[in-house]
Amino acid sequence: MRTQNGESVLARVVRIFEAFTPEESALTVSEISRRTGLHVATGSRLVAELVSYGFLTRDADRRVRIGMRMWELATRASPTLSLRNAAMPFMEGVHDVVGHHVQLGVLDGDEVLFLERLTAPGAVINYTRIAGRLPLHASSSGLVLLAHGPADLRRRVLDEPLHRYTPNTPATAAGLRAVLAEVRRQGYAYCPGYVHPDALGVAAPVRDARGEVVAALAVIVPNEAGATSVVPVVRTAARGISRALGAPDTSGLRRDPGGSRDGSATAV
Repeated sequence: MRTQNGESVLARVVRIFEAFTPEESALTVSEISRRTGLHVATGSRLVAELVSYGFLTRDADRRVRIGMRMWELATRASPTLSLRNAAMPFMEGVHDVVGHHVQLGVLDGDEVLFLERLTAPGAVINYTRIAGRLPLHASSSGLVLLAHGPADLRRRVLDEPLHRYTPNTPATAAGLRAVLAEVRRQGYAYCPGYVHPDALGVAAPVRDARGEVVAALAVIVPNEAGATSVVPVVRTAARGISRALGAPDTSGLRRDPGGSRDGSATAV
């Protein structure tokens, strides 16, 4: 069914869901209408119908949130479910050792999307959250995914302005190319103060049964001397997740995004 201006009802529903953000997970109908450009009466009618199906829910103060039914269906059908199930035991082991943040990220568009995150009281500052996103060039997880991603993805990212979070963030094309080459060479990303000066990220690739990089396992620890001690912990856990996903053992080989196993052919 389409509205008079040619837009489908489904498109309007998608805009309603996209109105919610990690920072603003509860909105009034007026706020939803304003963000989506829908007439208040139209927004109210669609919200009421989505509430009736459990896709949205209302708080006691009548503010609207994403409903449990949406979470249930999305989780049940998610292609990342097996990845999360395979990763969680290893993430818990790493968390026991590191005591700060452990997270699992995947590539989604030109960003890293975080599927899981374990943390602890008093852990170092960390901007990531479950279902949160960060640019690929600034985060350890993103750099792993970008380094092992398609060449056209790297060209696209390198052609765009790169936001500098701190003086350490790679914010030029030449600087980012050098960082990506180092990630491929050493097999992990080591990012001291890239997003926040007090935090340091270490990430390693997770591979599937075809040997393709499908995720990045990362820890966020204080940016201080001795942080390199977490590198073998992260790499070992990432290989463990990869084995659980059926990945071949490539511990003695390097693989570039084009399929070469010696990592020598990296055009971008």
